[in-house]
Amino acid sequence: MRLVTNWRAVLRRAWSVRLMLLAAALSGLEVAMPLVGHVLPIPTGAFAGLSFIITAGAFAARFVAQKGLSDE
Repeated sequence: MRLVTNWRAVLRRAWSVRLMLLAAALSGLEVAMPLVGHVLPIPTGAFAGLSFIITAGAFAARFVAQKGLSDE
């Protein structure tokens, strides 16, 4: 395995990375729901569903060229 030469820029600016971090946060919220479920009226599985949608978006974003992130 070999990293791209501009991996730091990709890590900071790529939409796929940002969306994956958001999906991870939503997954964490889904795990925490039993602790605060009685306070917030959010249906079970809502964060998991959002996480799935955002992960699919991250997958698609991985194939879209973004300005300032070319590997040249």
